[in-house]
Amino acid sequence: MKREMMRASIAVVAATSIAVAAPATSVHRLDGTRIGAAEIDATVTRLMRAAEVTGVGLAVLNGGQPVYVKAYGLRDVEKRLPLTADSVMSAASLSKSTFACMVMQLVDERVIDLDASIERYLPKPLPQYDGYESLAADARYKTITARMLLAHTAGFANLRALEPGRRIQIHFDPGTRYAYSGQGIQLLQLVVESATKTPIEQLMRERIFTPFGMMRTSMTWQERFENDFANGYDEYGRSLGPERRQRADAAGSMQTTIADIARLLGAASAGKRLRPQTRTLMFIPQIAIDSRRQFPTFSTETTDANRAIRLGYGLGWGLFQSPHGPAFFKEGHDEGWRHYAVMFSRHGDGIVIMTNSSNGEGIFKELLQTVQHNTFTPVEWEGYTPYDRLPPRPPLPKRSIVIVDPNVLNGYVGRYRLDEATLVVRRQGDHLSIQENDESPQELFAQGERVFISEVADDVFTFEVDAAGRATKMILRSGGRELAIPRIE
Repeated sequence: MKREMMRASIAVVAATSIAVAAPATSVHRLDGTRIGAAEIDATVTRLMRAAEVTGVGLAVLNGGQPVYVKAYGLRDVEKRLPLTADSVMSAASLSKSTFACMVMQLVDERVIDLDASIERYLPKPLPQYDGYESLAADARYKTITARMLLAHTAGFANLRALEPGRRIQIHFDPGTRYAYSGQGIQLLQLVVESATKTPIEQLMRERIFTPFGMMRTSMTWQERFENDFANGYDEYGRSLGPERRQRADAAGSMQTTIADIARLLGAASAGKRLRPQTRTLMFIPQIAIDSRRQFPTFSTETTDANRAIRLGYGLGWGLFQSPHGPAFFKEGHDEGWRHYAVMFSRHGDGIVIMTNSSNGEGIFKELLQTVQHNTFTPVEWEGYTPYDRLPPRPPLPKRSIVIVDPNVLNGYVGRYRLDEATLVVRRQGDHLSIQENDESPQELFAQGERVFISEVADDVFTFEVDAAGRATKMILRSGGRELAIPRIE
């Protein structure tokens, strides 16, 4: 499909029927006013078109209950399939706060002690686990607790891949400051699975998804999702496909729908399956936040701009105060997926925005203000720059494709390993494909005999070979970073 036709298709809006409750003709906003369905639809449609957002799932909660759940736009541009309230999307980091709700049940049952060293739950010292060997010389790992991991105060980088040499480090004394960390949530998953002797996929299904009525949600891809799922799309409208993950990751593997996340937000606000004091504990600030932006994680730039709302972090959720009472929130951010959820607890007024587009965050500020009259979310700290204030998008580079001898391509075929990710390179006729774990494969085309590019990303792969022409590793250059990925088979 030509790019112009794709962009035009994105502007087509298809609203689905509500899957959680009967459609409301209007919803309550924080200031007591109401906004009608027609105005919501018009706002979403206009913003999607202006910001080139492929699809939007929108849920509004009043009194702790989802009263307005709709999907707009497309889940598959090529096939012109509409996004629905039950279309499965990658939850990205909404996975973290959902996982936190399950962990708090274990805290409630005294399976997990928030303030005990995580060493209590591990059958062997942490540095003896794959990926944590670099902590052997830093005894501070013994002071890390579940409370710190849930509040993002353990001192880890967001991901090990961002560390020099991919070696995990503790960057500050645990518990002393906030630094968002998916790595910390992954460590807590290891702790929980060790303490319960149960895989996280089973724990989440039995303790969260089934009791909360989240019937199209899972920590891994399920065959039943194939009837209605969304592709993610990058800033240029290029399809990245779905995320068919087969390995459960508390930091980001959850697959879900706008209807199910609406149910989660209401259940979390009500403290479902938690004692009242444990629900309260989840939303008590554990650390104040004065960083100017949430990312980069270890930036030392501070601000008092969010002091009025008392921005902080609880146990698995961000927190702030407003004239309408306390609020808790969580964002999701991955390539092709941008989400935000916030709940004002006093009256149970919440909103969830899920998009299958890397342009999605550009419409968050206006959607929050128009639909919810929410001017309190710290959009600058979140990095949610409105679409009309973004710099011009650079044009896609022109790329010349060459044909490479099939025998040369065969030398690159194999399995490569990068931390927990296995990348499989296959030959596809006159070019290659690469697949990470169970995600959708990407086609790779040659710019030179050993240099390959993706059609849907700016990644560049360079193969290093031995004397026989067999690849020994590949070098990935992406986003200004360079990673060496050794071949294992």
